[in-house]
Amino acid sequence: MSNLNSSLLNKLTERERKSQMRERLSLQSGQADQVTIKGREYLNFSSNDYLGLANNPETISAVKQQLDDSGFGSGASHLVTGHNQIHEKLELAVTEFLQRDSAITFSTGYMANLSILQSLAQKGDLIIADKLNHASLIDGVKLSNAQSTRYSHCDLDLLEARLKKQKANKWVVTDSVFSMDGDIAPLDKIAGLCKKYKANLIVDDAHGVGVLGKHGRGCIEHFGLTQAELPILMGTFGKALGGFGAFVSGSHTLTRYLMQFARPYVYTTALPAAVAAGNYFNLSLIKNNPQRVTKLIENIEYFKLKCGNKKIHLLPSQTAIQPIIIGGSKKLIEFDKRLKQKGVLVGAIRPPTVPINSDRLRITLSASHRFEQIDFLLKQFV
Repeated sequence: MSNLNSSLLNKLTERERKSQMRERLSLQSGQADQVTIKGREYLNFSSNDYLGLANNPETISAVKQQLDDSGFGSGASHLVTGHNQIHEKLELAVTEFLQRDSAITFSTGYMANLSILQSLAQKGDLIIADKLNHASLIDGVKLSNAQSTRYSHCDLDLLEARLKKQKANKWVVTDSVFSMDGDIAPLDKIAGLCKKYKANLIVDDAHGVGVLGKHGRGCIEHFGLTQAELPILMGTFGKALGGFGAFVSGSHTLTRYLMQFARPYVYTTALPAAVAAGNYFNLSLIKNNPQRVTKLIENIEYFKLKCGNKKIHLLPSQTAIQPIIIGGSKKLIEFDKRLKQKGVLVGAIRPPTVPINSDRLRITLSASHRFEQIDFLLKQFV
């Protein structure tokens, strides 16, 4: 153990030397545009709760009702006794909302992506992945038995070269909205290349569902993609939908296959029914009242306009994720400390999550933010 601890301590010391140590914040409040930490309130511009639904009182009531009906824990996996009627209602609601054939729910988006790649991509196949994909997609590729290669971020020419060169069964894997840059993959063109070269397209729409499209249906609405063009779609409930868990949507054959062969699904305790009830309520809320999506779009446009007026340089993002590159880790930590002193909470993202010298403030906007709150945030950059 002494050798193990020494080895671990060396790695921790090296990360600390590079100003890359991660720390946790312990909230004393629910997720909202304002949160409380150690008795102090902060304006919250670091959450993925894009539609402000994580602490919605009506959702909490729906969760409480389900707790009364089914209790706290699910007790088993979906394929034993952990599958509740509310899970079926939720899967049907996702199917209807996205206008697809079928959906299956997972405990986390990470597990959903591991499931897709581990079970679908077989030995002899080739996975072609965007270089900036989320860690869950990267790990899913590692878990599969397929060969893999990458293409430079959103580089369609290089993607086509990869597709043209290979004769194996091919899988193209990409985020829709990239979580650290906020930009959108050109999925209409990627889908066209997949059709041309007979490849299967897998898209992680975790940061797109509830954000992209007039009704918040995500990348499929934003680009007008059919299920034939985008056959495998993953999305999460834990971001814009304000809940927890994830889903994979596509054909009935796809979801039946995942139910049988996706190890992270088969061997994991089911999402608690009360959580599924909250997800179901929020999804219904967005479907019937897309005003929150409209308000989020207004906030994004207002933020970008104000940044332009103040000559604040942003990455080319049209989504709720608005990064500002600061530079080295030490400079970022100092900036982040000043923001906290002013009562503003923003994501301070450093390597290895992002490339070296691209340390950034990851500002995330919500439908619950008011214009005056955005103004206060931007005053700190003067």
